[in-house]
Amino acid sequence: MSIAAAFMVPHPPMIVPEIGRGSEKQVAETAAAYGQAADEIARLDPETIIITSPHSVMYADYFHISPGRGAKGSFAGFGAPQVSFDVDYDRRMVDVLCRLAEERAFPAGTLGERDSALDHGTMVPLWFIERAYDRLGKEKDYRLIRTGLSGLSLPDHYRFGQLIREAAEETGRRTVLVASGDLSHKLQDYGPYGFAQEGPEYDRRIMDVCGRGAFGELFAFSEEFCERAAECGHRSFVVMAGAFDGLAVEAKALAHQDVTGVGYGVCTVYPAGPDESRRFLDEYLKKAEEEARARRGGEDPWVQLARQSLESYILRRERMEVPGGLPEEMVNRKAGAFVSIHENGALRGCIGTIGPTTPCVAQEIINNAISASTADPRFPAIRPEELPMLEINVDVLGEPEDITDESELDVKRYGVIVSHGGRRGLLLPDLEGVDTVRQQVDIARQKAGIGPLEKVKLQRFEVIRHR
Repeated sequence: MSIAAAFMVPHPPMIVPEIGRGSEKQVAETAAAYGQAADEIARLDPETIIITSPHSVMYADYFHISPGRGAKGSFAGFGAPQVSFDVDYDRRMVDVLCRLAEERAFPAGTLGERDSALDHGTMVPLWFIERAYDRLGKEKDYRLIRTGLSGLSLPDHYRFGQLIREAAEETGRRTVLVASGDLSHKLQDYGPYGFAQEGPEYDRRIMDVCGRGAFGELFAFSEEFCERAAECGHRSFVVMAGAFDGLAVEAKALAHQDVTGVGYGVCTVYPAGPDESRRFLDEYLKKAEEEARARRGGEDPWVQLARQSLESYILRRERMEVPGGLPEEMVNRKAGAFVSIHENGALRGCIGTIGPTTPCVAQEIINNAISASTADPRFPAIRPEELPMLEINVDVLGEPEDITDESELDVKRYGVIVSHGGRRGLLLPDLEGVDTVRQQVDIARQKAGIGPLEKVKLQRFEVIRHR
């Protein structure tokens, strides 16, 4: 069998009466919809329930699937130790899922378990599901699979959903997928994270998209927009979408509330037969490749060189030599240079040199393009299949000049270098999300490991940005 249904649900611990102690009444509408969704799950009588949780083990470059026979957990951390869970895992389906991932060189598996205890992103859905079984007089004979999310791209989360469905089909398990995740955390000034205009916009868009089953539109949520909205569950919802790739669906939004300053949404999704027009990842990748080809046609020689360098290294492990035919400035000038790589609007790597370390800018770009794509410690090395999607910028740095204080900085015009002893941090100018000099200096301090009260030497520099 394939995925019998999927359910998009939130996971606020306060919705559990033993934790909320009356405050759960604020979200009674969400609780009622949650109960309805849980009843539907119990009536489906699944052999396997898969819960994707943002609060399970999470890695930047790997999807963690909980290993072992099962796990326990309780709401002791939320003041309700008497509410506990003891679940058995579907080891057979986990084995199949891991094998499929290995066969496709996909970064998912059971390695790296840090905490075997169930997380609240898993337990809140289980609380509703178990009570639905009791309410309907059903025997709780399902087994669980718990997976985390990752720092990988939205297409990779969609692919993970496709693998989950393939594992369900291979094992013949009647399977239900629960996409656990809150919506924006920035919906109200009085909320725990304050207000951002992107918050209500995220909730409106995600409820519309998931309520219509228009899963291709999930790729249109940029990383920057999601970060500003402080959403929690978007990657869970993309995994859910991948599980229905190539299928028509019947989707329904049951509830949405924002009374606590955090968005809670409940949607149901049922498969409704094959539909080749709903191959959303293929459609997205085709469009991205067309846009990438158009971008490459408009790139200047600096960016073209960076792209050639990283492609040569990633595809053939060859460090290219400085080619002929470059502008004289690239071969006759020495300067520091940064290479920044983005994919689907999200930073994918950025490494550079503050001053010249090679005989010419061209060599500087060649070296730093390789480093940015393979050696940025914040990200895994770029894979060959990602190459068509990459957006590349090259910043060539001017000479740093000493300044006396922050009043001589301009966040749009100047980059900043902060130094204290042997520690030095740099931040480029005109970066998205860095709007003030104070932010710029604070981030540069953090990069260098310089405390907020430590005295620093300030320098500024200008850049020529190539796109």
